Amino acid sequence: MNNPSRKAIVISGLVQGVGFRPFVYRLANELGLTGTVANTAKGVVIHVQGPALELDVFYERVLQEKPAVSHVQRSTCKDIPTLPGEIDFIIISSNSTDSKSVAILPDLATCPDCLADVAQPDGRRHNYAFTNCTNCGPRFSIINDIPYDRPNTEMRNFIQCPACMAEYTNPADRRFHAQPNACPACGPMLTCDTTTPSQPDPIAAGAEVITRGHILALKGLGGYQLLCNATNPSAIVRLRTRKHRPDKPMAVMFPDLRTVKGYCPVSAAESALLRSVAAPIVLLKKRQGSQLADAIAPGNPYLGAMLPYTPLHHLLMAHINHPVVCTSGNLHDEPIALDNDEAHNRLANIADAFLDHNRPIARQLDDSVVRASICGTQYLRRARGYAPSPVYLKRKMPNILAVGAT
Repeated sequence: MNNPSRKAIVISGLVQGVGFRPFVYRLANELGLTGTVANTAKGVVIHVQGPALELDVFYERVLQEKPAVSHVQRSTCKDIPTLPGEIDFIIISSNSTDSKSVAILPDLATCPDCLADVAQPDGRRHNYAFTNCTNCGPRFSIINDIPYDRPNTEMRNFIQCPACMAEYTNPADRRFHAQPNACPACGPMLTCDTTTPSQPDPIAAGAEVITRGHILALKGLGGYQLLCNATNPSAIVRLRTRKHRPDKPMAVMFPDLRTVKGYCPVSAAESALLRSVAAPIVLLKKRQGSQLADAIAPGNPYLGAMLPYTPLHHLLMAHINHPVVCTSGNLHDEPIALDNDEAHNRLANIADAFLDHNRPIARQLDDSVVRASICGTQYLRRARGYAPSPVYLKRKMPNILAVGAT
């Protein structure tokens, strides 16, 4: 290489847990550049070496072609001394010694590619409830520290099998450096306390609890959820009574968008929100004469609708032929249950059965609630799918202190 230059590039914002390093790695190799990329507490740090014009192209393409779910808040690029003898571009170990300023990505709804893996009959992730890649899956709900690397998450005790490790270390694979990567051979597993020798599948057993009119406690991304048949009035009244929640509306999970449209008119903006990577609860107008029980939202013309957003939800809904009430796993005004033992203790008088798993949850996250308006998206509860992403403002504002509930 004749007269190479070298640049130090720092990218901050929502850039960890989105496949940013694999993207940078592939781009650098495509352009024939050498150097390194690493996650640090300040963001993604790139040291890249090659012809000056190619480095300019590289920097421009990093910002223009970045992963779709990332958000670059700030970037810097400066000249640094060249490194003689460098021949490769590599991903290096993360640096956690700097002051911490990188943003943490929210949990993301399961992507179409992972759903295809789950549905593949002869695939090794067939019907696996914890399938994910760099484009989807748990983030904020499992992270304990930054930078976002597996040892800093609740996946640290799940050692990847050779097949998963091959994906994790292959730059051409979409699971390259996907921190929650797992499969049935090495990852989290489900249990249901109603499985039997004739019905050993925990998901099918959990679905049967709901279809029989009972209440299921399901361990979700940010805590336990309580599910029951949304077309069964007595099941909903029983849930309200046990949960001590007499009137407040409850959300409904539908198997797919087509089913939602059978109960509510859905605009293009509302459809986009339902199918977004945040997968929030979206407030929709109820159709007259709906078969959904009135007890879901008494006296309310709106319905909080949501779609499955994890493989577990998709697999469960595939067994169920109707919408389900999906509400937080707690007594009214109490925090959501997180830990398995805690949930079995606190929800024992509410749930008839438990669908659990053995991946710990780092923090409680309720489902976000939004609605579409002529002014854009209105956030009524900004939680899973959005938190803890910063709220980016278009103009400079004074400093504001915002605190959550005690």
